[in-house]
Amino acid sequence: MLIHPEFNPVALQVGPLAIHWYGVTYLAAFALFVLLARVRLRHPTFAQAVPPWRPSDVEDLLFWGVMGVIVGGRLGYCLFYKPGYYATHPLEVLYVWQGGMSFHGGMLGVTGAMALWARSRGRAWLSVMDFIAPCVPTGLAAGRVGNFINGELWGRLADPSLPWGMVFPHSGTSLPRHPSQIYQFLLEGLLLYVLLWWFARRPRPLGAVSGAFLLGYGVFRFLAEYFREPDAHLGLLSLGMSMGQWLCVPMVLVGAGVLVWSHRRA
Repeated sequence: MLIHPEFNPVALQVGPLAIHWYGVTYLAAFALFVLLARVRLRHPTFAQAVPPWRPSDVEDLLFWGVMGVIVGGRLGYCLFYKPGYYATHPLEVLYVWQGGMSFHGGMLGVTGAMALWARSRGRAWLSVMDFIAPCVPTGLAAGRVGNFINGELWGRLADPSLPWGMVFPHSGTSLPRHPSQIYQFLLEGLLLYVLLWWFARRPRPLGAVSGAFLLGYGVFRFLAEYFREPDAHLGLLSLGMSMGQWLCVPMVLVGAGVLVWSHRRA
């Protein structure tokens, strides 16, 4: 049985300036996105596109994407996880420093942001989504590393004989749990990146790469949720599924639908 080491959340302290590990993982996510997106610029689908893609487009996409993550992630958390509370405390929706972000809300926010950016540049929205999709999983992986360092979003109770079962002191118990952050790092991060990058290396019909991302993330997150402790104020919902799993169901259905539509259209 392992014990979570309880890392110091501050990676570097210089006088009054404190750099937290979570901030470092976000910077790593942004850097990986820029690096991979610049590689994507050389892909025939985008290198020969009209209008042509430019390196400056990558920085623009990152900025719009970050805004979409913040706005969508916060609103998604308020609507999906605590709608009653925020309906009676609407101003606290703006209190982002109190924590509370939703991946599924962030994904919707990014989708909307990319639609606005595509329209402003005269590009097909699905083409933009196909461009960024393979560049996203490494950022998700970096975020899960931040979750593990902070000792948050721990897993459900595990069999004491599980070799990698881990005690998370912040959970309030001394019982071993699944290190679900690591599971998500491996599934939604590294494995999804490898599969999606391999799938996108050849020219695909419009929307196919986006559909593959939705389908792949939805399936991997759905599986990981079986090992992740559900939100204390929600618990398990209908059919014994967590809120995260229920939010993955439309992702899987839409992803599969987009893949079928894409190939039939082609």
